[in-house]
Amino acid sequence: MGRQDLRGRGGALRDEGEDVAAEAGEGGEVAAVADTATGRPVTAGLRHRVGSVTKSFTAAAVLLQAERGRIDLDAPVGRYLPRLVPGERGDAITVRMLLGHTSGLAEYLPYAYPSLRAFPDLAKTGPESLDDRRFTRFDPVELIGMGVAAPATGAPGTAPGVYSNTNYLLLGQLLERVTGTAAERCVTREVIEPAGLEDTGFPDGPHVEGPHSRLHEAWFGMIDTPRDYSVFDMSWVGPSASLISTVADLNRFYRLLLTGEIVSHASLAQMRRTAPVLSQEGEVIDYGLGLYPVETPGRAAFWGHGGTVWGGGTLAASSADGRRQLAVAVNLQRWNRLDGSGRPRPHPVDEALDAFHHLAMYG
Repeated sequence: MGRQDLRGRGGALRDEGEDVAAEAGEGGEVAAVADTATGRPVTAGLRHRVGSVTKSFTAAAVLLQAERGRIDLDAPVGRYLPRLVPGERGDAITVRMLLGHTSGLAEYLPYAYPSLRAFPDLAKTGPESLDDRRFTRFDPVELIGMGVAAPATGAPGTAPGVYSNTNYLLLGQLLERVTGTAAERCVTREVIEPAGLEDTGFPDGPHVEGPHSRLHEAWFGMIDTPRDYSVFDMSWVGPSASLISTVADLNRFYRLLLTGEIVSHASLAQMRRTAPVLSQEGEVIDYGLGLYPVETPGRAAFWGHGGTVWGGGTLAASSADGRRQLAVAVNLQRWNRLDGSGRPRPHPVDEALDAFHHLAMYG
């Protein structure tokens, strides 16, 4: 769902060309398995649904089109997609606002999944519609319509913005409009293939092709035995969060991105220009254009993105000089039970992951 709800297991990092598998679990014990039924271990080569890390790829594709003069980042989205964002809103919301989540467009997910309608009041949500709509083939235009029709989260361009997948489905439609090809194909041709990411791509169906870990969803303890959601139709997020990759490919991608080898240095500077955005976890973060800083007080920031899908989560980032990367893939999500106020309770895995992130980034 969100950009960085990383409650799960397993990970890998890269330091100057070397991929290293690492794991973290409860009580300091290794607990990373790709399949709980067989005990098959997690490795850095397994393919994984990376969630909203996809947004960095889609944003890069948009920036490349801007470099070629096909997209004006400061033009109103209504110029390109007048039927999807009509009238005054279409005139007020720019492409840059979509990239940076400052459009004021609401999140469509609570409308696509009825049991999530009460979000962000987690205690009043439930996982039922995840099963009901596991194989639903969503139309992106219909999902965008849900977000556009919902009450706005604020006026376009006001701070803080609010994180919304509606923005990136619109960017997918924009890419299709200016290139004449589906957004997923455009991102593949313009970003994935030139970067040499051989194990990265968008799914053709509900399955993850090739070796992969199973994805287990607990929905804050409401699924008492976490359910396997490895097989799931990802049309509910499309070019916003459906990408499949490996931690090795993600390390390569962010290294190339942060060293100006995917988009130009001028475009990269725009991607790293941040504004405050309210995340789906209810925290105000600094967010750029499909990219945000992963920071530790007193230390240099890494730049990347995190994300989740049902049962899986990812965080991937690179140092600004491209010399060190972190990519963590987790295959259990939302294991924290809720406290009396409806907030996720702290869990030892959270502390273990935080410690791993710090070690991977700074040694």
